[in-house]
Amino acid sequence: MRARFTVAEVRAQAIRIVDRDGLAGLSMRSLAAALGTGPMTLYNYVKDRAELEGLVAEAVLADVDLPQPTSDWLTDVKSVATAIWRTVRQHPNAAPLVLTRRAVSAEGYLPAERLIEALSRAGLSDLDVLAAFRAVLSLVMGAAQVELAGPLPSIDREQANVALAERIGHLAGADHPHMAALAQTSQASTMAADFERALDMLLDGIRARSRAG
Repeated sequence: MRARFTVAEVRAQAIRIVDRDGLAGLSMRSLAAALGTGPMTLYNYVKDRAELEGLVAEAVLADVDLPQPTSDWLTDVKSVATAIWRTVRQHPNAAPLVLTRRAVSAEGYLPAERLIEALSRAGLSDLDVLAAFRAVLSLVMGAAQVELAGPLPSIDREQANVALAERIGHLAGADHPHMAALAQTSQASTMAADFERALDMLLDGIRARSRAG
């Protein structure tokens, strides 16, 4: 007998709920209601809450709009990393799960596969590919988490971060001049510019490692 829903359909409905209502709004009962079925039906797809949250993390990664590969590994690493970052930012309520939950299947592996493939063309050792992969993903997820961790997700995030930088600068004052100066600089930048600059700095290091090797 054909399953009533595909995993993709269940996954898509789960991320819709989380995007709209947050993680607190996701449960077997709310997901079943959205699908028009009973909660017990969902146990054919996930066995518990942890797997349900893994399905949401998988939904985010499956939503990444990956660019076409090129012949330049550095261009590909940057474009894939940026694509992942942009997608995570589009699902702020689900962002914590992408980093902390295991995927239910291999459906969300493609972004990581593409990132590893690009790094593998850099002429790095296997251990350096591993370290570079973890470093790039850590930057992607860390940048997204810092941006999305604010208490006021309903207002414009750029405005919220400018306001936060202004407050930090005020609190730092003359006692912490370097912190105050950096907070002032932060108010003149954007999240996208900060991320691109940080990614370029990290990739400069990986490229230097590649050349040294």
